[in-house]
Amino acid sequence: MGLVFKRSLLIILDGVGIGALPDAASYGDEGSNTLGNLARAVGGLDLPNLAALGLGNIAPLEGMPPAPRPLGAYGVMHERSPGKDSTSGHWEMTGVVLDKPFPTYPDGFPPEVMQAFEKAIGRGTLGNYAASGTVIIQDLGDEHVRTGKPIVYTSADSVFQIAAHEEVIPVEDLYEMCRKARKILTGRHAVGRVIARPFVGTSGEYTRTTRRKDFSLEPPDKTLLDLMSEAGLDVVTVGKVCYLFANRGVTRSLKAPTNKDVMDSVIGLLAEDGAGLVFANLVDFDMLWGHRNDVEGFYGGLREFDRRLPEIMSAMGEEDVLFITADHGNDPTTPSTDHSREQVPVLAWGAALRPGVDLGVRKSFADLGATMAENFGLELKAGESFLGEIASTGGRR
Repeated sequence: MGLVFKRSLLIILDGVGIGALPDAASYGDEGSNTLGNLARAVGGLDLPNLAALGLGNIAPLEGMPPAPRPLGAYGVMHERSPGKDSTSGHWEMTGVVLDKPFPTYPDGFPPEVMQAFEKAIGRGTLGNYAASGTVIIQDLGDEHVRTGKPIVYTSADSVFQIAAHEEVIPVEDLYEMCRKARKILTGRHAVGRVIARPFVGTSGEYTRTTRRKDFSLEPPDKTLLDLMSEAGLDVVTVGKVCYLFANRGVTRSLKAPTNKDVMDSVIGLLAEDGAGLVFANLVDFDMLWGHRNDVEGFYGGLREFDRRLPEIMSAMGEEDVLFITADHGNDPTTPSTDHSREQVPVLAWGAALRPGVDLGVRKSFADLGATMAENFGLELKAGESFLGEIASTGGRR
């Protein structure tokens, strides 16, 4: 099939799942349903623009009946890779399916890791347990300021996080500590991400800053980003996406620490002429609301995205196509504050696409990457393209 669209806009609603996967119980996530449970918790979803694209046609959602004539194509995708991590989710949707999960450390990191890390940075550490990042800096912040020892912690995700007060350990020094940790965390201890978590403030009032930085593993095989950049196409990332791919295959990256910043940047990019991929992640759903079980914040974020969706769509050209999906779940209504093993929605819209196409249940996130790859005459090792199902021979806008 020839070129259907010139540029793809891929927006990840981080953590916005739509129902537990069949194996969710083995992850402790049976009953998780980020959108479904959220809809019930708020008395029904008022998201008219997402509803018009077909979100309510994917699964029963209180307050969102199926659209009689959806403007977009719609369906769900299952993750084949084990786990429920942002890194594995993003990698799979760009064509790399993992056969084993990233390691996690619910009881903290073993002595061989911590001893090697402390030797590399020339000082001791605090913490080394699973914790909320906002809580641990209150619990250990005073001792950190007094001793100069960085705070190390993890979560249910495959992460090695290092928190430090910007006036105690300058941010660039914190980044260097993360680089040293990244070199240590290989082999069986190859966590998905090492994350710098700088903070500021005084005792009892410590707050994290926007100077977070992720140091990820490189994907073990070529992703869609690699293939597109090697073919001379633009690969522009917005938000944390570049970190998840260790900047590989990225031709340009824009920092955008909040959902608003991401949406502003995306609209600005659409005003430019380009061919390839704009890949954006709206992290607040996960970072601010999902991990904190903030139902109202999560719903407010969805309503704000829905409000700005027409602005994004209006900025698109006739040769652009929009894909909206997620990388995992993060149900704010359950006792857990961690990611949830869920299927994710997928919506597709653009002048070159047929409206109202039911994509059904896709067996892998990689189907999305395969679809974009086929459009540009490229081929990934994983995924089944649905380009032929959504392509239209005529415009409709």
